[in-house]
Amino acid sequence: PNLLILAVASVATGMTWTVFLLARQGFMIDAVPWGMRGRALSTLGGTHRIGMFLGPVLAAPLIAAHGARSAFLFAAAMSGLALLLVLRVPDLGGAARAEARADPASMRQVLHAHRRALLTLGVGALGISALRGVRLTIIPLWADHLGLSPANVALIVGLGALLEILVFYPAGALMDRAGRVWVAVPTALLLGIGLLLIPSTGSLRALLLASLVMALGNGLGSGIVMTLGADTAPRVHRAKYLGGWRLVADLGATGGPLLVSGVTLVAGLATASVVVGAGGVLVAGWLAQWVGALDRARRGPGRPVDERMRE
Repeated sequence: PNLLILAVASVATGMTWTVFLLARQGFMIDAVPWGMRGRALSTLGGTHRIGMFLGPVLAAPLIAAHGARSAFLFAAAMSGLALLLVLRVPDLGGAARAEARADPASMRQVLHAHRRALLTLGVGALGISALRGVRLTIIPLWADHLGLSPANVALIVGLGALLEILVFYPAGALMDRAGRVWVAVPTALLLGIGLLLIPSTGSLRALLLASLVMALGNGLGSGIVMTLGADTAPRVHRAKYLGGWRLVADLGATGGPLLVSGVTLVAGLATASVVVGAGGVLVAGWLAQWVGALDRARRGPGRPVDERMRE
């Protein structure tokens, strides 16, 4: 009924969504064998994309028939069904939590202990998240600049989402069989190249091609941020580490569009797209260095990955 209640509800859904993202990632680490982690987490990211694709499709006729409020009732019903599923899921993390209670550590201590992973791989995850956030911002803005209709924008976004759905599982298999670097680097590179191409587009077809380049990169990267976080997460105090990892990635997701706003204000939207696109190429180089090191550490014998990454 008013802005205050809307704001409170938005904050509540944002907080609970973040907790759910961390919980599902932690559960998958416990539930899935190490050698299938890439496929499992890319599939998790892929199912999220399928839901993002199907949600508006299913809600559209409800909105047309009963108004916008019906979409929120539909979302609440889907949340209720998800709750029923979650209640049937076994708790696999009890032993690790018991160890954490026996050896308590603050959030600051946990993140400091794993600072090397956060300042190397975490920065790469921040870059990927920033590129993804910018992609979602740039496409509708540039479409508006070209004078395209909302239906055209929906077509561009929908075809991009379909391409992402088609490639998420092969990307997971590639992560497991060849290494994380073979997904992380193309993800950043294709997102960066797509952003570099956007200022040269002057029609629906050209913008669609540029957006599909970015969609291919984003689909290949389905689950890559979660997988890198899972690979470096310790067994004890995992939730605190993943919370810090998620914070770093979210800083990129929010900071990327803010960067676009700042550069656009000074030099225009085309320049902003080129600047961030060039940054994507640099992010790809950073990921090649540090994700390559992670892959070598994963293949090495002995200690857990997070210990080897600290050296």
